[in-house]
Amino acid sequence: MKIRKAVCRFIVIMTVLISVTGCQKNADSTGNRDGMTELLNVSYDPTREFYSEYNQLFCDYWEEKTGQKVDITQSHGGSGSQARSVMEGNEADVVTLALAHDITMIEEAGLIDDGWIREYDKDSSPYTSTIVFLVRCGNEKNIRDWDDLVREDVKVITPNPKTSGGACWNFLAAWAYWQERDGGDEEATKGFMKKLYQNVLVLDSGARGATNTFVENGQGDVLVAWENEAYLSMKEHPDTYEIVTPSVSILAQPSVAVVDMNVKEHNTQEAADEYLKYLYSDEAQRLAGKYYYRPSDEEILKEFSDQFDLGMNLVTIDDFGGWDEAFRMFFEDGKVFDQIYSD
Repeated sequence: MKIRKAVCRFIVIMTVLISVTGCQKNADSTGNRDGMTELLNVSYDPTREFYSEYNQLFCDYWEEKTGQKVDITQSHGGSGSQARSVMEGNEADVVTLALAHDITMIEEAGLIDDGWIREYDKDSSPYTSTIVFLVRCGNEKNIRDWDDLVREDVKVITPNPKTSGGACWNFLAAWAYWQERDGGDEEATKGFMKKLYQNVLVLDSGARGATNTFVENGQGDVLVAWENEAYLSMKEHPDTYEIVTPSVSILAQPSVAVVDMNVKEHNTQEAADEYLKYLYSDEAQRLAGKYYYRPSDEEILKEFSDQFDLGMNLVTIDDFGGWDEAFRMFFEDGKVFDQIYSD
């Protein structure tokens, strides 16, 4: 098991909608106005800091390329909740969510064209992450792996898979660990997961809320977190926290898509498409690494080999039959998560 010191997190921004001077506007404005293109990026919790800087990078690129200025608003929350907000009328031009299934829900609502996952490289996942544990310095409870999270003396912080995409990745990583350890016995794995969630002290709606509970409010002994969120959580508190890498984790692939119905109405198709394409540029890939996401470009990822443990044992969503199958089995109403959490 590998324990690495983390680095500290930027000050948490508690607002759902973030406006950054010079490049971003309020979420009520869309489309083109006085030569200005306005885009709304509906994203999930831990991307706040990354997109704040990426948006300025894209603004500069777009103006140099087209001579046109662009204003970008970013919206953040639990990934599942964000997807539902778009389905219910939040007029996103693009979505940059925690997992493909959340975008598929928007597609099934008729707002995104079929085949979106093939629109951009790497299954429309320009950066990846994984799931790690965040503990306080010294790791007083000696937390080393998933089985330590079911001990009676350990209190766990993780968000709710019903509202948070990151929480779904957390759940699947834990499930994969026990399946591998116990030879694939589903009932035994359900028993393990039930014990784990009985130890959850707070089940926040999103990943950033869970980070606040652990880091800002001091609750719990361990935070099950996105790798990038764990690193960011430390920049402001050096020598206060550590990252513990479990023996089995999962390749977390956040997904991006243009919301086709909305960009047609807003007349923002070209800018929205380019906004997502530019995430694959060398500049944006290195920026993702700066904010502790793993670049999808393999050569640029190697530049961050001192930062990331590139030898981690990672399962993938394909090991669960893809997101549609994983949701049917684990996260739909009445399925495994509800069974183990409500019993």
